[in-house]
Amino acid sequence: MTIEDGKFVKIEYVGTLDDGTVFDSTEGQEPLEFQLGGMQVIPGFEAAIKEMELNKEKDVTISAEDAYGQPRDDLQIEFPRSEVPEGEDIQVGQQIVVTTDSGQPFPATVLELTDEIIKIDVNHPLAGKILHFKLKVIEISDTGTASCASGCSSCDSCG
Repeated sequence: MTIEDGKFVKIEYVGTLDDGTVFDSTEGQEPLEFQLGGMQVIPGFEAAIKEMELNKEKDVTISAEDAYGQPRDDLQIEFPRSEVPEGEDIQVGQQIVVTTDSGQPFPATVLELTDEIIKIDVNHPLAGKILHFKLKVIEISDTGTASCASGCSSCDSCG
């Protein structure tokens, strides 16, 4: 079976940085399942999968541009320290979760703290990084088995 848009795949992988640090892996977990063409994974990861065959392994290197992009200065945000709940101990370099006006949570890194402001970076932690993956396609199918994120039709949310 060829791997093309619309197909569901299950992948085992280990993701590392240039220095060999593992940043993500399916080892000891369920394989990653997603639908090709669904924009559920970074572009370079999906492109690498499309070039693979069932049960074959492949090592790939993905540029920052085909992963999480380059860090953007406009994603470094300052806000009044008074917006932080009283008693929260926040340190420079700490990963925190902030919430948008619409209630969406997302991770941020504290860059600067003063008595008046907090400056955070909401770039993806892997922005600007070259990513290395050891990949193995373990299943290709026309229908997915995962939950809503893969476009299922087995729950009320999807349909």
